[in-house]
Amino acid sequence: ANALKKNEALSELTLHWNEIGADGAKEIANALKVNKTLTKLNLDQNLIGEEAAREIANALKKNETLTELTFYYNRIGPDGAKEIANALKVNKTLTKLNLAYNQIRKDGAKDIANALKEN
Repeated sequence: ANALKKNEALSELTLHWNEIGADGAKEIANALKVNKTLTKLNLDQNLIGEEAAREIANALKKNETLTELTFYYNRIGPDGAKEIANALKVNKTLTKLNLAYNQIRKDGAKDIANALKEN
């Protein structure tokens, strides 16, 4: 993740099914706050959970280059979805978001839908 902070060339990163967990996702989130080149990030099937989803959401509020985030099967519930929704209200570059196979439920889906009205 430290290399991602200094990266000046990589535009796509896939970490699909790598068991990075919450700690790894938090490190990726910290890198996203300062990275200026990454446009596509795939964190599918890493089971990162709610707390790390919150960290990724906070990074999305600062990141100005990411256009695509694939984030399925990560044990993200309604609270994580709400954090992501809040980030979508601020982030103006993300054009594709995949949250399939999470547990965002009805409330999380409502939060995302309402955020898209403002995005």
